[in-house]
Amino acid sequence: MADDTMNKSSERLAALRAAALRERDPTASDDVLAVLLDEAARIGGARVLEVGTGRGLTAIALLLGGAVHVTAVERDGERIAAAKENFASFGVADRVRLLEGDALDILPQLEGCFDLIFLDCAKVQYRRLLPDCRRLLRAGGVLCADDVSLFSGDVPKKRRMLARHIEEFLQALSSDGGFRTQVLPVGKGLAVARRTEET
Repeated sequence: MADDTMNKSSERLAALRAAALRERDPTASDDVLAVLLDEAARIGGARVLEVGTGRGLTAIALLLGGAVHVTAVERDGERIAAAKENFASFGVADRVRLLEGDALDILPQLEGCFDLIFLDCAKVQYRRLLPDCRRLLRAGGVLCADDVSLFSGDVPKKRRMLARHIEEFLQALSSDGGFRTQVLPVGKGLAVARRTEET
């Protein structure tokens, strides 16, 4: 019975994720989610910080996949309402702390230590969020940042500032000796940075 319930939950979640992707509502692509689930499984009992939770579908997948707790940050009112409904519907609300507001205001106030941090919010914020992500990530933990290879070749003029923000984030991440960083060719580019130092 438990396996049957899990299968039905997985099927329902897959349908919601497919709908969100069709509607271009933020949620991790299947290949990005696979990396996140692999990392959470490798860590075992992961405590996750998700910055930009959208409708909560990635958080739910992580919790169904073995993460013990997710702290989720979201600023859009409609997405917050949808996330709350989804967390309750999938029976994971007691393992989620949903923080409502801008990540730039929320992260500096956070305490504790996370095993996995997933950045999937406004890309212009990534660089400014990096110091708090570094502070909140335990040694041996993993920071994943989505959509870091959005642009290739000539960048449209209206997107150059966004491209520059992403480039500055990647430079800061790769030059930080406390991280071992690679960019995986999944989704629109996923930066995976492992925290290596103890301090």
